[in-house]
Amino acid sequence: MLRRLLLATIVSLGVLAAPAQAAATTYQAESAVLSGGAAVSTEHSGYTGTGFVAGYTDGNKGRAATTFTVSAAQAGAAVVSLRYANGTGAPMSLSVYVNGSRIRQTPLPAVGAWNAWGTRDETLTLDAGANTIAYRFDSTDLGNVNLDGITVAAPVAALPYEMESAFLSGGTSVATATGGYSGTGYVTGFTGAGARVIRTVTMPAAGDAVTTVRYANATGGARTLSTYANGVKTGRLTLPAGSGWLTTTHTLGLRAGLNLIGYQFDGGDTGGGVALDGISVAGAGTLAARGATVPYTAYEAENGTTNGTVLGPDRAYRTIASESSGRRAVRLDGAGKYTQFTLTRPAGAIVVRYSIPDNAAGTGATAPLAVYANGAKVTDLTLTSAYSWVYGNYPFPNDPALGGGHRFFDEVRKTLPAYPAGTVLKLQNEGATPVTVDLVETEVVAPAYTAPAGSVDITAHGAVPGSGDDTAAINAAISAAKSQGASVWIPAGTFDVSTRINVAGVTVRGAGMWHTTIRGGNGRGGFYAVGGNVQLADFTFAGDVRYRDPDGVVTTDAAMEGNFGTGSLIHHVWVEHAKVGLWVNGGTDGLYVAGVRIRDTFADGVNLNDAVTGTRVDQSVLRNTGDDALAMWSHTTPVTGSAFTFNTATLPMLSNTAAIYGGNGNRIEDNLFSDTVYTAAGIAISTWHQSQPFSGTTSVQRNTLTRTGGWNNDWNSSQGAVWIYAESREITAPVVVRDVTVNDSTYQGLLLSWQKTISNLTLDHVTIAGAGTYGIEANAAGSATASHVTVTGAAAGGLNNPAGYTFVRGQGNSGW
Repeated sequence: MLRRLLLATIVSLGVLAAPAQAAATTYQAESAVLSGGAAVSTEHSGYTGTGFVAGYTDGNKGRAATTFTVSAAQAGAAVVSLRYANGTGAPMSLSVYVNGSRIRQTPLPAVGAWNAWGTRDETLTLDAGANTIAYRFDSTDLGNVNLDGITVAAPVAALPYEMESAFLSGGTSVATATGGYSGTGYVTGFTGAGARVIRTVTMPAAGDAVTTVRYANATGGARTLSTYANGVKTGRLTLPAGSGWLTTTHTLGLRAGLNLIGYQFDGGDTGGGVALDGISVAGAGTLAARGATVPYTAYEAENGTTNGTVLGPDRAYRTIASESSGRRAVRLDGAGKYTQFTLTRPAGAIVVRYSIPDNAAGTGATAPLAVYANGAKVTDLTLTSAYSWVYGNYPFPNDPALGGGHRFFDEVRKTLPAYPAGTVLKLQNEGATPVTVDLVETEVVAPAYTAPAGSVDITAHGAVPGSGDDTAAINAAISAAKSQGASVWIPAGTFDVSTRINVAGVTVRGAGMWHTTIRGGNGRGGFYAVGGNVQLADFTFAGDVRYRDPDGVVTTDAAMEGNFGTGSLIHHVWVEHAKVGLWVNGGTDGLYVAGVRIRDTFADGVNLNDAVTGTRVDQSVLRNTGDDALAMWSHTTPVTGSAFTFNTATLPMLSNTAAIYGGNGNRIEDNLFSDTVYTAAGIAISTWHQSQPFSGTTSVQRNTLTRTGGWNNDWNSSQGAVWIYAESREITAPVVVRDVTVNDSTYQGLLLSWQKTISNLTLDHVTIAGAGTYGIEANAAGSATASHVTVTGAAAGGLNNPAGYTFVRGQGNSGW
């Protein structure tokens, strides 16, 4: 049943056969577990074994299933061939499940009379040991087929870095038609200029690394793709032709921590017809399963040794503890009070999240905080309240007369001497001003990067670090670089800008986010994209925004903003004290953002706004944003095919850690979200803010939410950790919430609101533990399918359903 096939071979009916595989095992359908009306029959000839399974008739729709138990010697992707009969003369379908999770709807084309048998190949990811593979007649399937059995090839072990989970743009896409790949798919579409894939990897140390590429090239001739490391072109990779899946190697110079490895069809390349399965990088580490993989180690102040006062836990709005990580912090009330911790990893730099009292005018006070290493004083950190305290209600002006202090915390960073693991670092108050310490992050800082060959240095055009406005010099360097086809280099130092810098078709690169700082004065400055092929990398943007200007009244530039066109890349950029970290406008297609830290903004961390396509924010950390940490807002035109993946977002001072407001086929996947403060959910899927309707499938999968949800004073009502809110429009396009863990939500674990229709909602493997009110509350019309949804420890009960919302319950639900 398994046949050898070249990659380019296309079989009729959309079914591609797999390459030859070893150790294939056949499982007869009549020996499987049958349910919902599925039954053994011998009515039609041509079957194997002692019979086949019938009963997938319309009368058994939503119930009929055949479940095979199969064994795999190792975890990985396996080609599974289903032998079936479809004599209806029309295409039919079933849904395929692995270990209880729905993978996809599988099409089963007509193959002739009922005694004619065809095959359908699926590549499915199996666990080592026993697995279940089920073919179910779900309510969205057409059914009306007979099943003879399946043949399962030995799994192919997943590669350390799979390409199907990489960033794709310029025409590349994930395919699964040809078997024998590892993981859950491979990447094709390298057929035109700009087609690219960017794969994140993590390295324990900098240096040259041998990279093995698994690829297929059945074109009959060698093909090439250009190679990139962290946005810098490194050469050209040759992919010789051959049958099946092949490997080749090349060497890349990589940095410690997060790296971006890219393969792209550039001018002079001949990449058409190749596929990339994945890569292995010698010495590489493992990326975090959820959330961003970061180079620093975090230490909560309350978990150290202290003679100060531990605050919290507390979630009462406008208390310092409620705005602290984990809802706890340590107050050092006066001289001699300290908190200390022992380094678990080497460190040469420190970030402290802190709060000090504001002055009476609201213009900011300062205070020192001493750093000791093994009992010896190292340095003083200078703390300020200028970028923290705001007052009153939204948009929270900087006027203490309004009362109601809010947004208490800011951060300070500083490089230190190199210290090994085991060093005791102490933060000690040596003044009269109370200092509250929330958390500390330490890391090893890489040496400053050197300028790429041929780049245009801004200092050659008059920029001088720390000595005045460098806007004109940076603009001159950009103009020169574009005329030369070169990149712009910003060396180590602090450079000031007074207005925004327009960029298009140019790379602006610094010496590293700890070494190069671009400082925006009076809240102005930042980079504004007016076209595509922009790269911004390896610097810090430090704004001077001290409160939120009313939107639409005063223009306060974002750190990064604009229409980034096609082919743009932002990576290893640190943003602080801007109004917005990154505001992406319509016309942007295929922007990739990775390894970014956005801290202490006064509005959104990231907003993808109107007609943004194929854009992804990945492996980034956001904290203390003044509005949504991550938002997609389809206000006048849909955001399409975009994603927030593998990010860590915490402590937005207003609104959600992540939200999708309307749009087409967008995703929030594999993230860690925590500690929302006010008018907030952990994840919001909503037609609020006059958004466009939803279309396509909105995916919320493999996220963990901890201490999320909040209270809306304007409405006098709560918002759930996962909040699906049909406000200006009903939500009727598919929304999938799968493999989501909700821990210790402040109010509901899942909230559906408000009195409009929410339908086509799938809840699958959702765990809600410790909700402050109900595990699930539904104040909407419509229906959802729910399987493996569990609620434990909900203070008010598992389910509150005053509107009579319909939950179609599948298997594995409990507690509600």
